Parts: sequence; C-alpha cells; structure tokens
Amino acid sequence: MRTPAKIVCLFVFLFIATVFCTAFQKGRPAAKSAFPYKQAGLNIRQAAAHLLSRFTYGATPGQIDEVVTMGLENWFNKQLEGNLPDEGLQGRLRSYDAIQLSNTEVLSKYPPGFVVLQMALKDSVISKDSVGKAVDKKAYNEQIQAYMASKGLKSDQELYKQFISQHILRAAYANNQLQEVMSDFWFNHFNVSFTKGECAQFIPAYERDVIRPNALGKFDQLLIASAKSPAMLYFLDNFTSQGAAVPASQPAMGMMMASESPQKTKPVNMAAVPPKNVPGLNENYAREVMELHTLGVDGGYTQSDVTQAARVLTGWTIYPISSSGYGSAMKGLVAKIGENNLAAKGFVHEGDFLFTPNRHDKGEKVVLGKRFEANGGYEEGVALLEMLAHHPAAANFISRKLAVRFVSDNPPASMIRKMAKTFTSADGDIRQVLRTMVNSPEFWDAKALRQKTKSPFELAISSVRAVNADIQQPYQLFTWISRMGQRIYYYQAPTGFPDKGQYWINTGSLLSRMNFGLALSSGRIPGVVVNLAALNPQKGTETAGKALVSYSKVMIPERNLDMAYQQLIPLLQVPVPAAKMNNEAGKTTAVSQPVSNKFSGMDAVSGAEELNEKKKEVVPVVNNNMLAQVVGIIIGSPEFQRR
Repeated sequence: MRTPAKIVCLFVFLFIATVFCTAFQKGRPAAKSAFPYKQAGLNIRQAAAHLLSRFTYGATPGQIDEVVTMGLENWFNKQLEGNLPDEGLQGRLRSYDAIQLSNTEVLSKYPPGFVVLQMALKDSVISKDSVGKAVDKKAYNEQIQAYMASKGLKSDQELYKQFISQHILRAAYANNQLQEVMSDFWFNHFNVSFTKGECAQFIPAYERDVIRPNALGKFDQLLIASAKSPAMLYFLDNFTSQGAAVPASQPAMGMMMASESPQKTKPVNMAAVPPKNVPGLNENYAREVMELHTLGVDGGYTQSDVTQAARVLTGWTIYPISSSGYGSAMKGLVAKIGENNLAAKGFVHEGDFLFTPNRHDKGEKVVLGKRFEANGGYEEGVALLEMLAHHPAAANFISRKLAVRFVSDNPPASMIRKMAKTFTSADGDIRQVLRTMVNSPEFWDAKALRQKTKSPFELAISSVRAVNADIQQPYQLFTWISRMGQRIYYYQAPTGFPDKGQYWINTGSLLSRMNFGLALSSGRIPGVVVNLAALNPQKGTETAGKALVSYSKVMIPERNLDMAYQQLIPLLQVPVPAAKMNNEAGKTTAVSQPVSNKFSGMDAVSGAEELNEKKKEVVPVVNNNMLAQVVGIIIGSPEFQRR
C-alpha cells in the first residue's frame, strides 16, 4: 500500500510543480527572439555594425568583435539598462567641478554678467555712468575682473565651457553610449539655449538632473520634470505667467459655441508673439508643450486649447534660489509666508520649483475636451501634462521622432504604428518603445542601412572614437563642431536642431568636414592626441592606396567599400604639402578645391575612370603627412559621414 501512496504523492508533487512553473513563466516577460537581421540579408557582424552606428556615437576599433562575442541582444539590453561601470569617464570628468553644482551654487559662483554689474555698482567699484560707456574698455574690464576675483566669483563663460567639455567627453568615452545618445535626443526635443540669458545658468543642472536620469524611463516623468525645471520655466517664459481674477462661476474661455469650428494652431515665432489680452498670461510654454513636446503640430489641438492650457499652468514658477538676479522674485513672498507654512497655504515646493496659488487662474478650463473644475491648483497642471503625455497623438509623435533619429529621415509608417502601440500599452516606457523598434524588420531593412547623415557633433565624436583619440582639451572639438555648423547648446529656437541630413549637407559644410578630418588626423587640433600608426593592422610601409583600404576597414567596418575606394583614390593624387598640413586647424586649405568639386552632393567622385586609364601609381606612404591625408580623406568621405 505504501508504493501506490508514494506514486500518488509523486503525481501530486509533479502536478503542483507543473502548475507553479507555468504560473511563474506567465509572470516572467517572454524571451526576446533574435533580432530579425537575417531577413534583411545581413550577417551577424554587419548587424553588429548597424547596431553600433545607431545606438552609439560610432564604433571604436574592435568593438564589433566585442558585440558579436557578447551577443547582439545582450549588448542592446545592457545599453538599455544604462548602468555599466564608467570609471575611465569619471576620471576624465573629475577636473570639471562646476558640473556638479546645484543651481543655487552656480548662481553664487558663476553669476550672470548683469548681477556682477549690480554688485559692483552697489559696492561703488564702478560708476553708473561707466556701464557700457567706458572710454578705456580694457581698464574697465580689468576692474570688473579684479572685483570678481576679490569676491570669489567666476565668469559664466567658464561654466559654459566646463559644461560643453564634459558633454563631449561623455559622448566620446561613456560605456553607456545609448544613455548619452538618448540624453542628446531628449535635450534636443526639450530644447533650451544658452542664447537666452535668463535660463543659461540652469542648463547644466537641467541636463544632469532632468534629462539624463529620465532618458530611458517613462515619458510622462520626463515631461513633468522638464516643465518644473528653472531652465524650461525661464526659456519659455512660464515662470511669470499668472491668471486673471476669474470668478469660479465664469465659464472657461475655451468653451466654444456649437457654430465655432476649431482651427489648428500654427507654428509661431516666439519673438513675434504679441502681448496677450489676458493680463499676466503667457502662452509660450503651453503652445510648445503641445506642438513640440507632446502632440506635434498636427496633434488636433486648437488655439483655444493653447490658451486654456496656459491658464492651467499659471503659478508654475521657480523657488527663490538666489538673493539677486534670477530666482529672487519670489523671495519676499516666501519670507512673508514662511517656509514651514507654504504647504498649508497651497504652495508646492519641490527642489527649485514653486507653485504659487496666488498667481494661479482658479476659473474653470477645458483643454482637448477635458474639463478642469474651478478652484483647482497645482494638481490640475500635473493632470494636464499627464493627459498630454498619454494622448494617442503623443504616442505617434514621439515614436516618429525616435524612428527618425534611429532609422531614417523618412521612417516606415508600419514601424511607427508598432512603436506607438507599445508606447501606449507600456505607459510611455521609452525602453520598451526602443525594443519594439529594434525588433522590427523595418529597422534592419536595407533601405535603412547607412541612411542617416551624421550631424557635425556626431561626425566629430565618431571620428575621435574611430581613431581612439585621447581628448585632453575637449573644448577644441567644440570649436570645430561649431565651425561645421552645429554650435551645441546655442540653438535658439525651441524646436532644437533638425534631425535630417538635408539640413547639414551642402558644399560649404562638406569642405569644413574634410578640413576637420585632415586637422584631426594630422594632430593639428590642440589637446586631441591621435596615434594613427597604432591603428594600422599591417604595421608596415605600404602604398597610399593600400593604406586607404586597411584604414577604411578599421574606421568604416563591415561595409562594401569598393565604390568608395574608386571615389577616394583620386584625392590621394592631390598631396597635402607638409607645410600646409602643419598650418593651424582652420587653415587646412591644400585640398579645398578638389574636395569641393568631387564631394558635391555626397555622391560619386568623378575622376576614377580617368585615373585607371592613365594607370597612375598611388604615392607610397613614406611619412606621417601622407598617412594623415589618407585618414583625413576617410573621415571626410561620404561613406564615413553616413550612419
């Protein structure tokens, strides 16, 4: 009788174990299938190269081998997690002490110029008549600088320089490359600019505390964090927006009569926006949060919705983080009420954000059909932003922008629909949207390969990564990036830099790109050290043509470069003399005319057939100048400038 009992117990155990395991498996996320790159005819190395071209700032020598060994899916998942150790990068960043300062500390150490002048006037260091009218400007500036030194103050330009330098180092050396790429994407999406002085001092903390931590998280959290940041509050002027005294019984301004038809709002030049007829109401942020941050220009909202949203967001301002200048406007109010009494009076204080109920429009509002009852407060602003973040138009708009960034300038609608569906079902989880994108056959399609044109920033960073450059003075690269047409953090419009190749490519920009490549490869960018010989797998004297082939395989891996060789070999017949190669970076002009002629349109370079007919021999590599010319031509080539 014991044996049957044991058998029964065994079956019961197996049954329970089966049920438990089944339930456990249901609770786990389904295993991800392999990326569908084989359907597009790619081998694993080509697929790895494509991943690196999209989700990093460019492959470093040997990185394709690392990705293949690790496994493509495993590498991508680790990038999505964004928590790889980065000791090497942190070591490079240690000297940039300003990038860790709070907004309050920044304003006390790197005050805006007008604040310095106010302090100097108050302390009778300068006279009011001398401001902007000094006869001896040099002596005047020296006087101001001496005063700043006595007070322990530093120029705000030094703050900007540190911030830009650390951004370049992060892009070039971070192991968590996808986090850096996405931080750049979102900063561009929620653009603020150094060109607007009111927000400039707050931009370092904006990127550090708002953009980067949320770059791979939930979209609504990123949206709300950006709305509360001093940089955005100042950039789009919401920090001064306040409502009129609207009786609670008064109907919302956005309630339209049945005969009225909504008109979609059009893009507006902020500088040309006339004063509104509602005292104190500023619509700049409300407009851009719909048009640029969430719904898109065709998102179905009306001008009435913009006005209503602006009313909802009245009272959103900054906490008094400075005794003078920016952030001091609310200091008297907070002092009068008392820090400990703010919450009881309806104020909301979170970090550098402050909601002031006395500035808030307490009337009823209607935005996109959603009614906000009268006598609301801070919570209705959060509700508005959550509604916009979860709107179907936002799912489509954000998905399309991501597809443009990572796939092509004109991504397939079929893939955007899949991404938007995930955006909605995953509550705006950006990681899941990216997973949907990279698991879509459209991502791997031959039509998407090498279809994106690198921006000047991407070109510069991919170049230093491709040659394993040691960046000791990153601001020197910023000078070159600006010269090529992209002055990062200085784009004035709230749209951010365009993400399409046609914006970046013209004959003049191509010449600047070629000159950058030659300057980098010849070691003529101060503080950027390049060892080209260390990259050469052949380790010996070879012809320029052979060097072109071997270095191209290192710098532009896993591509068919036969056509590129035909295009580039004629340029090797235009030697760059040593004297001109040793000119300062901005004067690399020896190849200007040939490059301008042969790279027009980023397409074929004429002259290959003529070269073959004449059977000219390529100049042998006998010195570093010729090797630098080879690598510089590769960087300036159409193939390297595609990703």
